[in-house]
Amino acid sequence: MAFPNFTGKYAHDACFHPQDYIDYLRQQQLLPDLSMPQGIIFCYQKRLLRHIMAREETERIEAIPYDFHVLKSTDGKVGIYGGFGIGAPAATTALETFIALGVRRFLSIGLAGTLQPTTRVGDIVVCNRAIRDEGVSHHYLEPAKYALPSEWLTTQLVESLEQGGHMPILGTTWTIDALYRETVAEARQYQQEGTMTVEMEAAALFAVAQYREVDLAAAFVISDSLAELVWKPQFNAEAVENGLGQLYRAARTMLVELPS
Repeated sequence: MAFPNFTGKYAHDACFHPQDYIDYLRQQQLLPDLSMPQGIIFCYQKRLLRHIMAREETERIEAIPYDFHVLKSTDGKVGIYGGFGIGAPAATTALETFIALGVRRFLSIGLAGTLQPTTRVGDIVVCNRAIRDEGVSHHYLEPAKYALPSEWLTTQLVESLEQGGHMPILGTTWTIDALYRETVAEARQYQQEGTMTVEMEAAALFAVAQYREVDLAAAFVISDSLAELVWKPQFNAEAVENGLGQLYRAARTMLVELPS
């Protein structure tokens, strides 16, 4: 059976759209008119969000569920969004909402497992394509193995990291919904193909961004390893925390310096 079940559904009109939901909330007086930042950083780790809140003066936008903050030091150009969950459905629902509210630039920064023995815990990997082994992307784009980020925004992120003295790795990720069904056979196959990382959001985010014609890039800090086909977690390593901080600062700097 092909997936999705309805062949060619990516080319058909939806019953309703994100803007319909925004309009409904405003009709119910549940969502005021908001001035949105030019760019938003999606943040999945609570400790990174706490790190940012401890060092940045922010304005929390209470009308948006979970943790949405605008960085005051950026003159309102950059927002941080966290606490909305993990995985493709949660991340893309957030993305669709912000696109409907007028945001056009997004960075997704989080953790990933490595499939390659040459990659170390704490390394930063900037994603240049994502294997579509999740469900969401297939409802937006025609069948293909990969989903692609914004080439322009990805280049800008790499340059921002390099200017900050960091040496990011550019590579492919394997995006999968089923965290506990990453099989040895799959990991071995993708490792042999040269795939760098495994995570849960990138392919879906890339697909939605392409469909909605907005710019989105993704990068990860290595927090665990499947390089030896056995799971080796190091989520609490100091190198992971340092990598997240470095990645956040590069993302923030980049969004601030981009022209309006």
